[in-house]
Amino acid sequence: MKIGLFLVTLLASFSAFANPILPDGFRLNTFAYIPGARTLVGVPQLGVVFVGTRESAIYAILDENRDGEAEEVRLLSSDLTVPNGLAWKDGFLYVIEQHRLIRYKIGTRLPEKLPKPEVLFDEFPNKRRHGWRYGVFGPDGGLYVSIGAPCNICRPRGMEGTILRFDPDTWVPVVFARGIRNSVGLAFDPVTRDLFFTDNGADNMGDDIPADELNRAPVAGLHFGYPYFGGGQSRVSDFVDETPPLNRPPVHAFQAHIAPLGIEFYTGTRFPERYTRGLFVAQHGSWNRSAPVGYRISFHPFDKRGNISDEEVFIDGFLNQDNHPVARPVDLEQWADGRMLISDDYEGTVFILDYEE
Repeated sequence: MKIGLFLVTLLASFSAFANPILPDGFRLNTFAYIPGARTLVGVPQLGVVFVGTRESAIYAILDENRDGEAEEVRLLSSDLTVPNGLAWKDGFLYVIEQHRLIRYKIGTRLPEKLPKPEVLFDEFPNKRRHGWRYGVFGPDGGLYVSIGAPCNICRPRGMEGTILRFDPDTWVPVVFARGIRNSVGLAFDPVTRDLFFTDNGADNMGDDIPADELNRAPVAGLHFGYPYFGGGQSRVSDFVDETPPLNRPPVHAFQAHIAPLGIEFYTGTRFPERYTRGLFVAQHGSWNRSAPVGYRISFHPFDKRGNISDEEVFIDGFLNQDNHPVARPVDLEQWADGRMLISDDYEGTVFILDYEE
């Protein structure tokens, strides 16, 4: 399926239908329209951005000259099961479905039709709730995959509520971290190589608790509190009489219900220097809070010791004056020349963020 001509006619500034608030010098435009756009994986050498969804489809956006203006959108597959998780390595596109991990051999040029996938693992918990996986390759070569708990608050079983590490030779997973309710954002610090990940706090505990989390895992074997904590330091009534395992508190506690999803360390040079090595976070936005929060992109600079020092509102305005969303950011991906891509599964849009002095 090709949507190239249609795409070109639709390219327009985001400001045509909302009023984003950005720092001076930044602008936000539409890169492509993709129904339910979620995970973004850019492959500059191919001039392709792969896009996952929570339904059955994966797409490719072609920007073959890497100038920040897409030429074409292709539907690559429409018969998958929640292909939210995508990763790329050495000519292979990895797709993390609800129930399995597969990969397609792509090589050095995107084919018109995907080859038959290779099934690497097919024993994920096959449950829809929090069944949208996320994955990223680490600096050690392993593939790290988040497995959400299939509930609001419950005792996880097996690999539920974990981050797994897959060995790239055997594709046998081991548990890297536990105590994680629902992480849909993983990224490795380019300096320390520590794994950072978001975690969405429990619902129905109130407007202002529990905190949503940004976590840091410098080593394997850590526990991050769930289900004993709904998020941050908020204990849950179901497990209040149990002594939790030694757990790792978040390195940053977000406001409750902002729903932090994708994260991206900025390593480019197109943005001002203060953004280099800082962390961008997509705040998908609340659904069970009396006054909505989130619906924005935040930026988190690091101090000289390598710790998160602040939370800054970077892009605002995804809620209109009536507190209705016009976009819900999901993922962020640095593109070939240092621009930033942002997916939105509410209107099915991929935005591109640029900077000019």
